[in-house]
Amino acid sequence: MQRLVRALPLGRARDVLHGRQIGHPLHPVLVQVPTGAWLSAALLDAVPGSARQSRLLIGVGVVTAVPAAWAGWVDWAEQHEQQMRTGLVHAVANGVAIGLYTGSWIARGRGRTGWGRVLAYTGFGVMGAAGAIGGHLAYRQGAGANKAEPVPHLVDPGWHALAPLVDLPVGVPVRRELGEVPLLVFRHADDRVDVLADRCSHLSGPLSEGTVQDGCVTCPWHGSVFRLADGWNMGGPATAPQPSFDVRTRADGTVEVRLPGAG
Repeated sequence: MQRLVRALPLGRARDVLHGRQIGHPLHPVLVQVPTGAWLSAALLDAVPGSARQSRLLIGVGVVTAVPAAWAGWVDWAEQHEQQMRTGLVHAVANGVAIGLYTGSWIARGRGRTGWGRVLAYTGFGVMGAAGAIGGHLAYRQGAGANKAEPVPHLVDPGWHALAPLVDLPVGVPVRRELGEVPLLVFRHADDRVDVLADRCSHLSGPLSEGTVQDGCVTCPWHGSVFRLADGWNMGGPATAPQPSFDVRTRADGTVEVRLPGAG
């Protein structure tokens, strides 16, 4: 299934579905529409004379669940195995909910309003269970979270000696440590040095083991692309940019780094 999702010819739409342009996963945003529509339909089903409005909202939920599911599958295909197992259960449960709501919409259209309500309330319960699983996936297993977010909180303000310039190979990404924070260090042919947090913001992949081309580094795990100059994410599945560091070289040849704006 992972190979199938990765093979889909989505082009640039893949990054859109990941949510790279908005800086965080798109899937949690999209699910608000079907969830809100189905919750509203559940409330209206308890109000006499609201059958038409309930059916409209159920239809809206079914239609808008499709792009939400697409975004979820694209994210799912770039997760690690434990997250993928949980995500598969989450997806199946949501699929069941969509099927129940589709059946409810059809039943209501045929005048079987009572049976439509039964299917809708059952779908609402399944959707709630799927949402709980999705919450576990996001908050317990960390799917979609920015893995590089702690970096600014682990580095003290000010300049820090990193390494002698002569010890850094030219044109080769290397890993260096700044306290407990691993860094990707890249020395250009003109002795300019770029430094990024080494653990990829997507799933903590080691960027120092990635490939550098056209001023960008590609994560060896899932292919996220970051600009060396400032850490900007040029390609998903990462949605958050990579923390970058100011760099200077002292007169004695020692390379120093600091977080931007940290004094």
